[in-house]
Amino acid sequence: MCLACINRTPKRVDVAESRGTMIQRVSEDGWLSDAGLRAFVMEAFSRENFANKRVLFVIPDATRSMPMPTMFRALHEALHRHVAKMDFLIALGTHPPMPQKAINKLVGISQQEREGKYRDIGLFNHEWQNRNALVRIGTLTEDMLAEISDGLLRERVDVTINRRVLEYDLVCVVGPVFPHEVVGFSGGNKYFFPGVAGEEILNVFHWLGALITNPMINGAKYTPVRKVVDTAASFIHVEKRCFCLNVMGKDCKAIYYGTPEEAWSAAADLSARTHIRYMDRPFKSVLAMAPEMYDEIWVAGKCMYKLEPVVADGGELIIYGPHIHEISVTHGKLIKRIGYHTRDYFLAQMDQFRDIPGGILAHSTHVRGIGTYEDGVEKCRVQVTLATSIPEEECKAINLGYRDPASIDPEQWRNREDEGLLLVERAGEVLYRLNEGNPEPKRPLHTA
Repeated sequence: MCLACINRTPKRVDVAESRGTMIQRVSEDGWLSDAGLRAFVMEAFSRENFANKRVLFVIPDATRSMPMPTMFRALHEALHRHVAKMDFLIALGTHPPMPQKAINKLVGISQQEREGKYRDIGLFNHEWQNRNALVRIGTLTEDMLAEISDGLLRERVDVTINRRVLEYDLVCVVGPVFPHEVVGFSGGNKYFFPGVAGEEILNVFHWLGALITNPMINGAKYTPVRKVVDTAASFIHVEKRCFCLNVMGKDCKAIYYGTPEEAWSAAADLSARTHIRYMDRPFKSVLAMAPEMYDEIWVAGKCMYKLEPVVADGGELIIYGPHIHEISVTHGKLIKRIGYHTRDYFLAQMDQFRDIPGGILAHSTHVRGIGTYEDGVEKCRVQVTLATSIPEEECKAINLGYRDPASIDPEQWRNREDEGLLLVERAGEVLYRLNEGNPEPKRPLHTA
């Protein structure tokens, strides 16, 4: 697949939209203040009766940017005195569990506050590998999945979810919305699947996205993978609400409240304007600086996902992160076993990889990018190089390039776009595309 092909507008999957009773607050010329966020949360909850209800909030871990400390305090202030119980479940997906100190930092409280003011608030990690922590709530049949995926997948999949979700009267997602390599745009029901789901639906979710490919899905609003997510969420027979935020780092431009579907829909529309940057030319060398919150390639791969469309054919994408020492704490052994390869490499020899979870295969293809595999020869469109603390021999063993991060001066890439060099600081959340194939691009309202 050539550069022009991966920048064409993805095909839309038509899904009915309903704005319903959603409310929103958007700053047209700046950012919402902490006081503004607190007032919005109070207004949202004043419209519904939560008296004596048990409420569970599903929130992202530290690999997502958002003003979580402000939201945590706002949610507590608005509801704690009125509800029977309020707890928080961290949507880890398959990320490592967060220790208590890290959880405190995530929600912005001290250990003293944890033991005092917030002592009756549950703060739980999702446990995707603990079968006792999961419950089956439905099944995607072969016919259902084949129809949703347009024939790409035909298999039966049990839909399992963290059983805590079913132990409350209301479950409320709180999280940001960004362009996403697997589902199109993150947020909404994605915090249930795969955020607090079991591995069956998680692996199907990721592999379907890989089959369609990152460049075709990333930044597309309605996708087959989104339909998998929303269908799975329809099996959750608990009242659901959602706060979707539009953020740049810790700054919040907008917040939406409603059902997961309607709040996400409005937030995705704005994210398409604020988190997609269009470039006039491709670049032969892109230096993607991974933020500290990406502490392993499992998440730092987002640097590639968001920048692949603007790397020239035969060019190089460098993931720069001296703080990164691991491929993946959870999945490292399997990734090292298969390495990083293009999608067609796996499709041509699937019998060799039947025992590898779809989520692992998907991660591999997303990081390595678009390419071909013909007559036993793999040809990747671009070179992907790690400039991290992962040793050279390990990089080569997994089919990625290596650069000593000490040999790189990011300033050498700054302001040299006309020469084919692009520097992207805090890469991983803003999607880059070419204007080619997008004759009337929507320019971002705010950029990092």
